[in-house]
Amino acid sequence: MAALPAGAPGAMRAVCRSLLMDVGGICIAARHTDFVRATLSASDDPGECTVIGHAQPRNVAMAALCNGTAAHGEDYDDTYEGGPAHAGAVVVPALLATAERHGLGGAELGRGLAVGAEVICRMCLVAPKLVHKAGFHPTAVFGAVGAAAGVGAALQLDAKQLVDAMGIAGSMASGIIEYLAEGAWTKRMHPGWAAQAGYRAARMAQAGFTGPRTLFEGEHGFYWAFARTHEGRFGDMLEGFGARWLAADIAFKPYACGTMAHPYIDCARRLVAQGLDVSQVESIECETAEGIVHRLWEPLANKQDPPNGYAAKFSIPYAIAVGLLRDDAGLADYEEAVVHDPRVRALAAKVRYVVDPANPYPRQFTGHLRVTLRSGEVREVRQGHFRGGVEEPLSFDDLVKKFRANCAYGGVEEHRARELLALLTGLLDAPRVDLRGLRCE
Repeated sequence: MAALPAGAPGAMRAVCRSLLMDVGGICIAARHTDFVRATLSASDDPGECTVIGHAQPRNVAMAALCNGTAAHGEDYDDTYEGGPAHAGAVVVPALLATAERHGLGGAELGRGLAVGAEVICRMCLVAPKLVHKAGFHPTAVFGAVGAAAGVGAALQLDAKQLVDAMGIAGSMASGIIEYLAEGAWTKRMHPGWAAQAGYRAARMAQAGFTGPRTLFEGEHGFYWAFARTHEGRFGDMLEGFGARWLAADIAFKPYACGTMAHPYIDCARRLVAQGLDVSQVESIECETAEGIVHRLWEPLANKQDPPNGYAAKFSIPYAIAVGLLRDDAGLADYEEAVVHDPRVRALAAKVRYVVDPANPYPRQFTGHLRVTLRSGEVREVRQGHFRGGVEEPLSFDDLVKKFRANCAYGGVEEHRARELLALLTGLLDAPRVDLRGLRCE
């Protein structure tokens, strides 16, 4: 850590600012949701740390838990395309709570955000797809270790303490993907749990508690536990660390759903823009990656008829249907009234898939629709990238528009949204991080 710049490295400064703005806006959008209210009610330990969009502060761990749950609960947060993993929903809540609790400045905040996000992204390289296949959520299990590294960097732990912190966090990492069965809420809490676990691990290491040095590659280590392999690409995880920042390519979402559905939504919207009459659709076939079938396509009958709005966020048939019928897939398009709209369900029921063995997932996220009309005419469209990612990134102005829309969705007036935006985008330059301005009645 001594070799790192005092704050966020140059390659990471812009993305750290965007992460703060994007996560903050999503927390505002989610502040009145049932899952945030439940988390707040169960996390009533008093303290000095801000829960974004709420008046009452919590202690450091509970603030990290609540903000992480709010940030990820609508599945509208950033992603790393090589994972996929959602770094911002873990590291922003962990580092904001740490900075507020320990009186840190913007430089320490930026350093921690950069290091934490980079560790999460690099952990994605070791065993691509295997963590998901083993039944775990990469954001959850990588997030605990990344948060420990980020909090440790912000608190300026020495090298041994940082190793201990990550080693300790490995035993705190958890998060299974059984939420897929019926749209249960557990995925929503995964980044918050990882954020508070990372803080706990870093503080324990700072106090002298030891963790295993062979966390990653050990016989009983992280990747054996969560990916069932000893053959990970550990060299890829380490190559260029501190010089080349993978996290600088973190992608931001234009739609409020699972990332791999996004190119399919873009394809659907493009067909409508080209004049497709949705009422004439007979069937839709999509080429897809084998690695996403178990999360976003199967069981197909369930994905065509999701039981609730949260389950719909992990359904490509539903995403295609709202893209065709509503020309978007934002927060409002996953509300229960829309999910249970008979027209949406009827169209989703027409969507099928075939596996493309040459699909480049997880290096790239792709979309494809082959639409057969009642007349027998076939319309086809492809997209070979994720809009919002490295090939077509959202601009800073795009993210500002998203932030303002999220604030409006959360019931915050425009003048107040401007104040929140200024606070969040100025944090990296603050002599001391003060988040009290993010508290709302």
